[in-house]
Amino acid sequence: MKKRQEVYDTYWKFAAERQNIFFKRLRGRRAGLTKDSILREYKFCNVYRASDRVSQYLIKEVIYSSDFKPEDLLFRIFFFRLLNKIETWEKLKLDLGEPLLSNFSFARYSSLLSKYKEDGPIYGNAFILAAHKAFGHEKKHENHLALIEHILNSSEGKRILNSQSLEELFTNLIRLPLIGNFMGYQIAIDLNYSELFDFSEDDFTVPGPGAKRGIRKAFESLGDKDEEYVIHYMVDNQEKEFERLGIEFKDLFGRRLHAIDCQGLFCEADKYSRVKFPNLKSNRVRIKSKFTPKKNKIEYFYPPKWWVNKHIR
Repeated sequence: MKKRQEVYDTYWKFAAERQNIFFKRLRGRRAGLTKDSILREYKFCNVYRASDRVSQYLIKEVIYSSDFKPEDLLFRIFFFRLLNKIETWEKLKLDLGEPLLSNFSFARYSSLLSKYKEDGPIYGNAFILAAHKAFGHEKKHENHLALIEHILNSSEGKRILNSQSLEELFTNLIRLPLIGNFMGYQIAIDLNYSELFDFSEDDFTVPGPGAKRGIRKAFESLGDKDEEYVIHYMVDNQEKEFERLGIEFKDLFGRRLHAIDCQGLFCEADKYSRVKFPNLKSNRVRIKSKFTPKKNKIEYFYPPKWWVNKHIR
């Protein structure tokens, strides 16, 4: 592999400074978070995927808000990630109580989602959803509800719950209509936050489109390696690279970066590089989202099996 050294180093510098911002916010600081003009102006995801607002809601309110049956957890996690929008889930809770298999019906959920759609988008826009007419419905949410019915009425749900590795979990998810590789990987990681599974996040990874762009910017050539190898390389060499650059990286209360985080960092580094290195060839030339502070503070909570919650101040 041949690195484009300045961009490669920026990956690590960005990670450290974005994580510094995370900890300043955690301690209640609202202004003067960074001297980095790019980070001040534009919106970037957290270094650790589980620290982002939607993932935090998923962990706290969808997975660990009660003691759910395995089948209900699968349904809740799967359906929430398809929607990827906190506001839509909150509306469903108001109208239904907690979304569970016992109150799921295609007609009822479809009617509610159609009603919500009149007031604005019912889907978040962070992830790419595969072509959505696989079940013959005109509305995207009806095809997704049909997908859930398909899982409930077939052996697919049991197959997913019986997965023996992160890669097998991913493979079982992408067997489903509408679920592409990247979405399958994201749902697999979400399911692995729960007590349903306890796989290492370093066992398997799937680079998304943004990560692939970031890798192409940080490396002039991969030689005989692929993007998955690069992500694992970053995981394996993180301490060495921070030390080489003289950077003190504040990890997540003792939890180092894992493959899902290094994958996401390439996506964020790609965005950052559009401004930092405008001469680099790319089919994306600007960052869409400007930074606007959120009014409501997140009370951070992570999967208890990570043993980090006791360290949060």
